[in-house]
Amino acid sequence: MKMWSGRFQGVTLDANFETWQRSFPFDRRLIPYEVAASKAHARALRSAGVLNEDELAAILGGLDTIARRAAQEPGYLDDTDLEVEDVHHFVERELVAAIGETGLKLHTGRSRNEQIATDLRLFVRAAIDELRLALADLLRRFLQQAEQAGPAAMPAYTHMQRAEPVLVAHWLLAFAEMFLRDAERLEDCRERVNLCPLGSGALAGATLALDRERMAADLGFRAPAANSIDATSDRDFAVEFVQHLSLLAVHLSRWAEEMLLFSTQEYGFVRLPAAFSTGSSAMPQKKNPDSLELIRSKAGRVIGAATTLLVVTKGLPLAYDKDMQETQEPVFEAAETALSAVQVATGFLAAVEFDWPRMQMAASRGFMNAMAAATYLVRRGVPFRRAHEQVGQAVQYCLEKECELENLGLDELRRFSPEFEENVYGALTLAAVLDCHDVPGGTAPQRVQPAIAALREKIAKLGGRAHAHA
Repeated sequence: MKMWSGRFQGVTLDANFETWQRSFPFDRRLIPYEVAASKAHARALRSAGVLNEDELAAILGGLDTIARRAAQEPGYLDDTDLEVEDVHHFVERELVAAIGETGLKLHTGRSRNEQIATDLRLFVRAAIDELRLALADLLRRFLQQAEQAGPAAMPAYTHMQRAEPVLVAHWLLAFAEMFLRDAERLEDCRERVNLCPLGSGALAGATLALDRERMAADLGFRAPAANSIDATSDRDFAVEFVQHLSLLAVHLSRWAEEMLLFSTQEYGFVRLPAAFSTGSSAMPQKKNPDSLELIRSKAGRVIGAATTLLVVTKGLPLAYDKDMQETQEPVFEAAETALSAVQVATGFLAAVEFDWPRMQMAASRGFMNAMAAATYLVRRGVPFRRAHEQVGQAVQYCLEKECELENLGLDELRRFSPEFEENVYGALTLAAVLDCHDVPGGTAPQRVQPAIAALREKIAKLGGRAHAHA
């Protein structure tokens, strides 16, 4: 029997429509949250005098049985009964089957509108906690690689052209900063997610004197939602969550793209781990970076989910509309896609090998010390714009001569600026070029080591907070 069948006695739904409008095939994953919210509601009904102690015990026991069977029995949630519309209907039906008529009392004073709003918030909150733990693991891998890189240098690029040398650790820490911001955004989002819609009814508020504060506390929410209409119709938390996941997916994609480039023979900075690669069915020599390519492409799924949520909600009048059923699958898919991508990236980063000598050699060629040469002239009183021009002319001369700046004799250098002295060669070494970036956030070794220590502390705090919520 439908939960709304009273008004539709003798009516048979069109078979295609009935199948089409059901959400149980995807919202059944909300069973743990539906059970938890139902238990909180049952306790509130007992406090309001609707249930006696025996009835409350029977309902709580029945709900625990449903949760246990859903977790442990294969096939329990198989989508075979077309009568079941959604997760709420399923739980009510199973509860009545387990404990009898008492189970029908559970829906007193509540609506499916507030139930799904609560279940989704519980799901998103749990997904945030899981993602933050996964991001802490990913960041630990960046930290480990940065520590292992030690003094190794590499070219950094602008416009895909070699620009200046940096420590490999400094490059790795740049990605770590991205993922730290992702973790911070998710934590901030969690605060707005963590409000309880229970007690809002269909839209106007419960018709019983339910203790909303207690229900919120039972479920670990920081407070009840402030307005019953907003509580049942709000999906801002879902949009915000998936938008944050979109940016996380973009960061993963950017990292994957750079690793893809660096793993090519043309760069040769990265050796692909076999455990995260595949072969070619046609070319025996190939090792394909499929894990990185899939991380890069799955960003499209998450971004698509964010777009779907915005389009579905953009024109909805208050309060609940059936359109909101279409907000569930994008949230589920985005959460699962982002989490799996983070986990694969973590495994890849733990297994990947860097060719430190090749990276070091690349950082020593291609006029990576040109900025340092200009800085040398500036320190001798030459205006930067003039120094820039003079060093640029020297580079052009080197290109014609097929050599590096440090290979020019002092007389040759002085053709471009009389301020060059013998000590310029010390300023053009790789070590000196790295050292001259001695500012907070710079790549000088004396700046990168404290940055590594700071990352270690940030990861510890992130992991601690994430474990406290999980």
